[in-house]
Amino acid sequence: MLVFRQQMDPESSTYTYLLADADTREAILIDPVVSQVTRDRALLRELGLKLVATLETHVHADHITGGAALRDACGSEVMLAATSGAAGADRYLDHGERISFGGRSLEVRATPGHTGGCVSFVLDDQSKVFTGDALLIRGCGRTDFQEGSAARLYHSVREQIFTLPDDCLIYPGHDYRGLTVSSVAEEKHHNPRLGGQIQVDDFVGFMANLGLAHPKQMDVAVPANLRCGAPSNTDDEEPIDPSRDWAPLICTFAGIWEIQPQWVRENGDAVQLVDVRGPDEFNGELSHIVGASLIPLEQLVDRSAELQPDRPIVTVCRTGARSAQATVLLRKAGFTKLANLSGGMRAWHDMGFAVA
Repeated sequence: MLVFRQQMDPESSTYTYLLADADTREAILIDPVVSQVTRDRALLRELGLKLVATLETHVHADHITGGAALRDACGSEVMLAATSGAAGADRYLDHGERISFGGRSLEVRATPGHTGGCVSFVLDDQSKVFTGDALLIRGCGRTDFQEGSAARLYHSVREQIFTLPDDCLIYPGHDYRGLTVSSVAEEKHHNPRLGGQIQVDDFVGFMANLGLAHPKQMDVAVPANLRCGAPSNTDDEEPIDPSRDWAPLICTFAGIWEIQPQWVRENGDAVQLVDVRGPDEFNGELSHIVGASLIPLEQLVDRSAELQPDRPIVTVCRTGARSAQATVLLRKAGFTKLANLSGGMRAWHDMGFAVA
């Protein structure tokens, strides 16, 4: 069985694909974005998956890859085409190779044209193909930089993608209209650039007259991606976010930053504990943590002036649900050093920690 998720980076409209073997829990990510590494790691953690590799369909011009950051965090390998010109990969891929994750695999197909080093990845049962920018839904990637060639792209798509089974699903590297998936049959018949009876000369002429401006992030993204996303030197490393450096926080896939009860028990004096339950619960069966302030969730925004903006806040409720919403409300109110107590008072009790 295959675990499969399609994620989007809204800034660059880049799709990142997670595939994993449900039995071995080994996973790969296709085209990760560095600004979404926290999200991707949270999903891997919550699904119980081990990331073994990140794959690039090409050297991107509109975002910086998360390959190097994920390698540092997860021990995964960075893989991309041998023809990409990038340095620092763990494995360089050639046409026809297979990439295994557990009992599943992807076939590498060279599909140059958008850039000189584009590849597509075909799932072992040919039910899915990940085309990067070589083939988009009812479109394709531009061919006017990074050793691009309209003629090469035409032949790549016709010979390496359109020869797959008609029901093979096409998952592109981007979509700017919110479309998520197509199929070989659809694109063979309806792609206005490459489908139907369009000949190579028609396509070359079309692509020569697109008149597109270069991607806004190109001057930053391409050099970084030629290093697989690694910083060029220590001065380029992203500084630690001061709103996160006060404790070992974990971000959930829902985007909530959490802290474990053990840390709170050992460091409770360093934070503001805000219990957002009602008074009956605060003094009821589960009681409350020593030193916690009671501010019911429905009063939190109106009473936020009672909290110190420069001191970290840990929100608490019965199970962690209401207190998760409390962090959202406090962030909107301007607070930055925030965390939800993972599992709430239920987890606190289960661990045998003292209450007031």
